[in-house]
Amino acid sequence: MSDATFYEHLTTLERAGVPVVLVVLVDALGSTPQDAGAKMLVTGTGLDHGTVGGGKVEAAALKLALEMLAETGAKSRFVNWSLKGDVGMTCGGSVKFYLEPHPAHGPWPIAIFGAGHIAQALLPVLLPLPCSVTCYDTRAEWLARLPAARNLRTVQAEELAPAIDKLPDDAFVLLMTQGHATDRPILLRALTTRNFPFVGVIGSDSKAAVLRREMIAEGLTPEKAAQFFCPVGLDFGTNHPHEIALSIAAQLLTVRDQQKPN
Repeated sequence: MSDATFYEHLTTLERAGVPVVLVVLVDALGSTPQDAGAKMLVTGTGLDHGTVGGGKVEAAALKLALEMLAETGAKSRFVNWSLKGDVGMTCGGSVKFYLEPHPAHGPWPIAIFGAGHIAQALLPVLLPLPCSVTCYDTRAEWLARLPAARNLRTVQAEELAPAIDKLPDDAFVLLMTQGHATDRPILLRALTTRNFPFVGVIGSDSKAAVLRREMIAEGLTPEKAAQFFCPVGLDFGTNHPHEIALSIAAQLLTVRDQQKPN
């Protein structure tokens, strides 16, 4: 098992919101069942991936990892055990373990309305991150072009605005459908019925001004009508789809990190 495969598995568990403890054998002296560098992942159901040698040594490390999973706010720790005195083995030697808890954090929910060129460029940037993306479009053929990924779900529907009602409260919402006429009803529903931490609309400053006037005409206050980003994305790069995608990803990460508690 390569380190790359091991850490890919850890990333998969984190994306799924599974709490896990990473156990690393950092030092081994004398007659020990594994060499330094051996690793395992422990979840609430027990050993999930890898090994630090099996037998009593692994059982002791597994027991401690499970105790850490049951403890709120557990911190990383080192333990240095004598195989005979601490683990109860007849052979001499000692082991030093590093145990690092990775608490459960639900994946970052992102909803993208529109599977066009910008979404096609944006998704390969977002999907390696610890997020869960749902992409909505009326066009099945455009959804079929999106990359396959465990954390991507595609939804084809004739009406996209009702999907707003089913999104989690902490979803980051991006509107990049075929134009103003199709973005507008989704935006109106998002601003009138929900309070998402991020709503972004692809477009220009002039499109933003028109949308805000229309939102006010629908009865929203000027303050509420201003609660979306348009143009979406940080102000850098050109109008190339991949550069726009990078600017949008950078803005999403910036707003996400601004909301984290200090």
